[in-house]
Amino acid sequence: MSKRFTAGAVAVAASLALTVTGLGVPATAAPSSTRTFTVLAESGVSTDAAIAAIKAAGGTVVSRTDDVGLFQVTSDRADFASRATAAGALLGAAEEKAIGRKPKLDRVEQEHLTTPGARKGKAAKGKAKKMDPLDDKLWGLDMIQADKARKIEPGDRRVTVGVLDTGLDASQPDLAPNFNWALSRNFAPDMPDVDGPCEVASCLDPVGTDDGGHGTHVAGTIGAAANGFGLSGVAPKVSLVELKGGQDSGYFFLNPVVNALVHAGRSGLDVVNMSFYVDPWLYNCAANPADSPEAQAEQRTIIEAMKRALTFAHRKGVTLVGALGNNHEDLGAPRTDVSSPDYGSDPYPRPIDNASCWDLPTEGPHVISVSAVGPSGKKSDYSNYGTEQTAVAAPGGWFRDGFGTDSYLTDANMILSTYPKKVLQEEGSVDENGNIVAGFEESVFKQCTAKGECGYYTYLQGTSMASPHAAGVAALIVSRFGKKQGRDGFGMAPDQVEQHLYRTAAEHACPEPRLQTYTNEGRSAEFDAYCAGSLNFNGFYGYGIVDAYAAVKTPLKPNARP
Repeated sequence: MSKRFTAGAVAVAASLALTVTGLGVPATAAPSSTRTFTVLAESGVSTDAAIAAIKAAGGTVVSRTDDVGLFQVTSDRADFASRATAAGALLGAAEEKAIGRKPKLDRVEQEHLTTPGARKGKAAKGKAKKMDPLDDKLWGLDMIQADKARKIEPGDRRVTVGVLDTGLDASQPDLAPNFNWALSRNFAPDMPDVDGPCEVASCLDPVGTDDGGHGTHVAGTIGAAANGFGLSGVAPKVSLVELKGGQDSGYFFLNPVVNALVHAGRSGLDVVNMSFYVDPWLYNCAANPADSPEAQAEQRTIIEAMKRALTFAHRKGVTLVGALGNNHEDLGAPRTDVSSPDYGSDPYPRPIDNASCWDLPTEGPHVISVSAVGPSGKKSDYSNYGTEQTAVAAPGGWFRDGFGTDSYLTDANMILSTYPKKVLQEEGSVDENGNIVAGFEESVFKQCTAKGECGYYTYLQGTSMASPHAAGVAALIVSRFGKKQGRDGFGMAPDQVEQHLYRTAAEHACPEPRLQTYTNEGRSAEFDAYCAGSLNFNGFYGYGIVDAYAAVKTPLKPNARP
């Protein structure tokens, strides 16, 4: 998922990013400088009534999203959040306040760059005949039979897949042919204290750019063009839509995410991939005794706003696919949360009541949650799991897969995809002239067209990389079985897409013994994972590993249930 969805990054993330709802600010505090809040109206309250309540609480409405009752508000009152929460017309408020900077590397997704003992190796290569030069490194496409699927259905240009992430580098030669400029939007202006200096005067990066890298990597797995260059995606002929809802630093805040989902619904997108969780809470709880009243009110606001936005998008025809998370825990029996809040104040232990706490968006309504597996098919050590939430599994990469073989601790166990040159240069693997730095030849690749246009590729791992494999298959399903809708529309009911995805997934039994340990791979007992369930459905694989070929060749069963 996004850059903070790791237990290993907690120590770094604790000193980062934003704060919300004026945590720890007494109601009687003197007014301070102007601050920005996300405010949610109570269900059924009119827009006019909500605006009046915001004004009465001391706020000024900057923007509004009427479809879900969401407002962006500025106020110079230190007690605005508590006043807004107390107003009968308003559910609550969440403040945005930057106080830190992003970590340089993500400890899960870029484990190959942070782990002593990493080795160069050429493992987990694909075996089937490929279309693009780097496709022989895409073991994930082989696992889900995407190479066979594209002979039947490579994707339909009318099918639009939203990448709700850190942006999308449309200059990448493998992404440019499929990029949809008309529908793409940036909902997340740069926040200098978190993201670094703004690249443009407005701090709103132009559409078609990605200063974080995460979104570009996700987009390549979904729909990199099969054009004889670089590598290809699961659905190489669908249209890719940038929904920038994440900061360059990898943080995702409520207002941009909600607005991105509402835009997806209004624009009639077919699929949206979500490889993140909404900051600052790993779990949003309705009334956790460990939290202050202000923090409880904030989390209730996030829960309700996300539920409304996800439901709105679903009702408008969007199939929602989400990463299950990299915290190596059973989402049906979560551990004590020691990483939240991940900005604004120091994190503190929060026992999690599964009945009243949600990991969002993956545990939100209508979201197809995806766990991650390595080249061996074994659940990746970092991947969340559990029968309550795992819908399907997909290739997410696992650097430590293949213990006892030459593939152990090799980059090729991870997922190779498109990546912005600028970010690679910032990370130190590509020099100022665009050449790969010595020592990175097995983890970064460069391909150039005859016209001199160059694209870059690198390895990452995570449920963030698994989710786009599933989103790509969902896009193929819509391409194969979608119908003309209205004058210009084309699509397929999300529930039908979901059912077909589950029905055609390759069933995968739990390992024996069912208690999976990762001690050989150097992991502590905290990573031990018990696989509950049957061959048809279990906590590691859900209904199975997504299968692109089965999805496009199997006739649709309109009223099927998984």
